[in-house]
Amino acid sequence: MNAILPDVSRRGFLITVSAAGALFALNQPAQAADGFAPTIWYGIDRDGVITVHIIRAEMGQHVGTAIARIVADELEADWSKVKIDHVDSDPKWGLMVTGGSWSVWQSYPVYSQAGAAGRIALIEAGAKLLNVAPADCLARNGAVVAGKRSVSYGEIVAKGDLSRTFTAEQLAKLPMKPAAERRIIGKPGQARDIPAKTNGQAKYGLDAKVAGMIYARPKLPPTRYGSKVSAIDETAAKAVPGYIRAIALEDASGTVPGWVMVYADSFVAADRACEALKVTWTAGDTAKVSEADLQTRARALIADKTTGSQVVEDPGVDAAFAAAKSKLEQTYTTSTALHFQMEPVNALAFEKDGLFEIHTGNQWQSLVLPWLATALGRKEDTIVLRTYVLGGGFGRRLNGDYAVGAALASKAIDGKPVKMVMTRADDTRFDSPRSPSVQTLRMAFGEAGRVTAMEHHACAGWPTQAMAPFFMPKGGNGQPYDPFAISGANHWYNVGAQRVRAVQNDLANKTMRPGWLRSVGPGWTNWAVESFMDEAAAQAGVDPLAFRLKMLDATGRNAGSAPNAVGGAKRQAAVLKRLADKAGWGKPLPKNTGLGLATTFGQERDMPTWVACAARVSVDPATGAVKVEKLTLVADAGTIVHPDGALAQMEGAALWGMSLALLEGTTFENGEVKDTNLDSYTPLRMADVPDVEVEFIASTEAPVGLGEPATTVVGPAIGNAIFRAVGARVRDLPIRAAAVKAGMKA
Repeated sequence: MNAILPDVSRRGFLITVSAAGALFALNQPAQAADGFAPTIWYGIDRDGVITVHIIRAEMGQHVGTAIARIVADELEADWSKVKIDHVDSDPKWGLMVTGGSWSVWQSYPVYSQAGAAGRIALIEAGAKLLNVAPADCLARNGAVVAGKRSVSYGEIVAKGDLSRTFTAEQLAKLPMKPAAERRIIGKPGQARDIPAKTNGQAKYGLDAKVAGMIYARPKLPPTRYGSKVSAIDETAAKAVPGYIRAIALEDASGTVPGWVMVYADSFVAADRACEALKVTWTAGDTAKVSEADLQTRARALIADKTTGSQVVEDPGVDAAFAAAKSKLEQTYTTSTALHFQMEPVNALAFEKDGLFEIHTGNQWQSLVLPWLATALGRKEDTIVLRTYVLGGGFGRRLNGDYAVGAALASKAIDGKPVKMVMTRADDTRFDSPRSPSVQTLRMAFGEAGRVTAMEHHACAGWPTQAMAPFFMPKGGNGQPYDPFAISGANHWYNVGAQRVRAVQNDLANKTMRPGWLRSVGPGWTNWAVESFMDEAAAQAGVDPLAFRLKMLDATGRNAGSAPNAVGGAKRQAAVLKRLADKAGWGKPLPKNTGLGLATTFGQERDMPTWVACAARVSVDPATGAVKVEKLTLVADAGTIVHPDGALAQMEGAALWGMSLALLEGTTFENGEVKDTNLDSYTPLRMADVPDVEVEFIASTEAPVGLGEPATTVVGPAIGNAIFRAVGARVRDLPIRAAAVKAGMKA
């Protein structure tokens, strides 16, 4: 992905649509009939109200508020007059995706330039109205001011000459405000979307409705792929009041093979009829696959050195291991993990006036539109995705496969409006789980315990291979790899000669549609890296903190570079040092209590969010039960645009990381996930939430991502704390009490 996505800070207002390779010039201001639109990213009406257009999905992270703050600060807007508009799909917006912790990072340069362009145009037009030189004016709080005289933005829009245009080159060179002059970015303030979410006005996908719509629930096949409908028996379903019919869908896109859609005049009726309907399938060839099969396959693939893609391949790795004074090798695993977002996936679909509309919450409109076009047999420009608030995304709605099922349900019944809703169990069976993983790490030590080489081999299902193969770069051996299944392994430690190999678990990709789950690859790669660092420190006889700091020396490729990784590993070391001081590293603790450390760079090397976590845990030696008493986190995410939202992101990510570490995990049985509801799949409960303390390092560097990084450090910090508490080393996620107790005996 990193090789394909443009650096928007250099490209200005040119956005690459990766799937189509098209470029859209977004740099021409326009005089609107009822206002002024300096760029397509926002408009100002004659009352001075500024409407910022947001292409990112709102799923609880207040992304619209953060992006609107970027515009408003550069524009010198009156924040009370700023509104947010989450837009529908349209080619003019370019790449529409909300994931990877990219939203603020990618939006910052684009919206900053847009705000600056508007400010300059308004000052010039306002100066004419005030009959003064632009140099004698400044913009403040939604007005152009010259001495004691001023004219509001609304007045300028109504009366002024707003004909100024900017070329792409001019936009790229526009001066941004110094950090010391920011009046909105980084300041306290409530998110714009909170009132609507609390008073019921916010519209979620489940709220979508149109006149004359009917309801549907899918009857799902026994395997994700390869199942074919042999027979449908409607006898019992016809006895359900409100039942309409059942149709086996035909899907040219291969997104929902084997689906039977059950229609009724209400969802209750569709639900009951779906349960009563009897469908006979010929199952696909993964109908007997188990979690053990998936892990066995991963181990075999890792052992075969000819497989996979070389993400990092330094010269001298094999020589360093051959000459090593000592070596360390360990294997780490993670189980299948599910999304379980609060709002089960759903969509309303219908054809109207030559346009096929899909009303749903979605994180990646640009990805699903081509699938819809193939499935419906029509051009993309005749399909539109209407935007709604998401009742949880966490990566599940990056994969908009459910929209295809709803669209085909409507097409199969002559374009009539169909509201397709999945039950919780349907949603889980059709989930795109985080694939189970197996990772083997090796380290070579030379004289005096110096680290001379490190290998990391990671095998899992690849979501990007399954859904967006055009986003996959190639490794040193010419083989493509999924960056979202290996990021984190290419860490910022100086370990001498380094090798990182990404291996696709082909059986996982046949059994499921592997998905992106909050933190994606770093959720398992950092579990292995940071657990291994503690084990390596123990073998070297060095304190884990000192061991890490010595290797975070910011040399070579770890020195960092502009614009996003300025300072490199030095910033990660600073975060780790601050965390150690804050958490009381080295101070005595009660018996059976331990403090564990972990540090990562969040998601990707070209957008590093330096983060560290200290987990204080106590362990019951009789049962192995683990209690997390406190999580302390320190992060350097560059400029913090919306402090309240940033804090919420860190807290939520940390608690999810804790939930994945100790509680969340399912298994595949007979080709499907075992747990389909929250009675047996048990995420973190409120009663088990520990104290959480978060600190941000003050910075004026480029803002980077905060949605996921904290998720990546909590698991290994807990695992390391367990070892320091009772001497039990755990290498499998989730961490079960039985494994801790067994580790204590070992």
